[in-house]
Amino acid sequence: MTNRFAALPHGARIDRRVFLRGVGGVAAGIAATSLTACGTGTSRSVNSGGKSSKTLVVRNSGGTYGDANQQAIYDPFTKETGIQVKVVNIEYAQMLAQIKQGRPQFDVIDDSMADFVLFKQQGATEELDYDRLKNFKSSGIAKNLVTSNAVGKNYWASVMAYRTDAFGGKKPSSWADFWDTRTFSGNRALQALDADLPELEFALLADGVPLDKLYPLDVDRAFKVLSEIKPHVRKFWDTGALPGVLLGRKEVDASSVWHGRLDALIKSGSPLAYQWNGARRQSNALGIPKGAANLDAAYRLIDFALQPEVQAAYAEIYPMAPSVPAAYKKLSTTTTANLASSPGHLESGFDLDVEWWIKNQDAVSKRWQEWTHA
Repeated sequence: MTNRFAALPHGARIDRRVFLRGVGGVAAGIAATSLTACGTGTSRSVNSGGKSSKTLVVRNSGGTYGDANQQAIYDPFTKETGIQVKVVNIEYAQMLAQIKQGRPQFDVIDDSMADFVLFKQQGATEELDYDRLKNFKSSGIAKNLVTSNAVGKNYWASVMAYRTDAFGGKKPSSWADFWDTRTFSGNRALQALDADLPELEFALLADGVPLDKLYPLDVDRAFKVLSEIKPHVRKFWDTGALPGVLLGRKEVDASSVWHGRLDALIKSGSPLAYQWNGARRQSNALGIPKGAANLDAAYRLIDFALQPEVQAAYAEIYPMAPSVPAAYKKLSTTTTANLASSPGHLESGFDLDVEWWIKNQDAVSKRWQEWTHA
């Protein structure tokens, strides 16, 4: 598996394409409706109900994530507005190339907050006019998810998972417990560089760094703490499915994991659980490329996606958490307990500092590769 972070200038990728495409079981039964569009629609006619009939093209990462978008956002949006939605699943480099050529074949970008930072550096996205987003005004979206060119849509998280039958009835409740192989004896697994950013934050939390003091990361201290757990790490996993396999086979007793990947296993009775303290949250956002053909419709879709009821409908289908706090009033208790932005999980976790990682990930990645081979 190629490390996508090293594949682009500026260490360009901090998104979760693999995660978004592969959460096991959560979107079962949702029809795969994503379409590959060759261009944006140009029809400007209006039907008898006063709804625009033009076509809007949205870029997302596809898979079960795309299917959930179709069911919870795009189909209801079309029903309300008459605007048809087509989907493309192209990646950052291709998006940027189309924008630079002045002919983006998409009108809305659904992508990681990190990519929007990079788009801004390239001058590739519109500066959002928040006055055109009426639902934003009362949304309560966290300030760090509101930028000049993107507005946060939802959260996902990396968390700890463990076997509930592994530690004699004891339950690990922190990353310090994960590192405590005397009290919680057994093998561990951590994320490889090929999968996503190294989990330096978890090492620092294990060493007593407070959540609000993590950044800027003390890289030397993090690698020192990682070296303490390294002899107990059975595997550095490089795919989202692997933690579940390792835990299920009892090859490891605790592992970092992309939240949601174990849901199907847990529902089927496997003795596995998530531990949310110290969860590392990341976010997807919505924005508009420079030169978008259907600017008005793009704003309408983004505004539609920020409605609490739309965000709640999405979260009931797929375990990415709402960015709009009011959505939680419309969610079941069961669903809320399994989302990264629930009130309790917001307090016990932290948001990955995108700016810090974009600036430092090349150096950290090089050091990680040297450390794993030492």
